[in-house]
Parts: sequence; structure tokens; C-alpha cells
Amino acid sequence: HVQLVESGGGLVQAGGSLSLSCAASGRTIGGYAMGWFRQAPGKDRDFVAGIRGSGADTYYADSVKGRFTISRDNAKNTVYLQMNSLKPEDTAVYYCAAGLGVVVSDSRFYNYWGQGTQVTVFS
Repeated sequence: HVQLVESGGGLVQAGGSLSLSCAASGRTIGGYAMGWFRQAPGKDRDFVAGIRGSGADTYYADSVKGRFTISRDNAKNTVYLQMNSLKPEDTAVYYCAAGLGVVVSDSRFYNYWGQGTQVTVFS
């Protein structure tokens, strides 16, 4: 069983940056694909970014491509999401997830989820 804890959320002005972390415990995440998803009020949970176990392959939603960067440090059992050039529409609760599935952009392939961290971007 994998426990995930996100941190780093907060309030930031549009154009600013935030760095999210997702610390895993209970099992090493080296073999897991890791993903970041977000959910705004009244909306579905959407894929943001994903990364394969080795870290060699990364995937991004079109809305964040070029602004967000996902990375992982398997030695620290941690995944990161660097968010730059933030926009008000990035406001959401951001969730970290771990899974052994194939399609990293599909939430159905993730087995473990964190509790989420709030990101609020004001203009």
C-alpha cells in the first residue's frame, strides 16, 4: 500500500510560480507511474501531468504544456510539479496519484491518491 502526501500549494498571483511535492511512503514508487491531476469546483478531475517509473517519459495536458514540469526522485520517493506562468484557470485542488497502469493520463489506471493541495491563482 502506498500513502501519498502533497504539499506546496498556496495562493499566488497570476504569472507566478509554485512547486508542488508529493511524498510517498509505505512502498517504493520506483516501479509506479506517477501523475498529477486537478479538480476545480464543480468540475471533473482532470489530468495535468504524468511520468513513467524511470522518469524518462513525461506527459502533459495541452493546457499546461510549456508551463508545468513533472519530475521525480525515486531515491527520495518523491514526485514534483513545477508550475510556472500560472493563470487563474489553474486554480484547483491538485492531487498526486500512483499507479501501475499503462495510460498515465487516465485516472482509472491509478491505484493510490493523495488528499490534495489547494492552488489558488488570482489576477
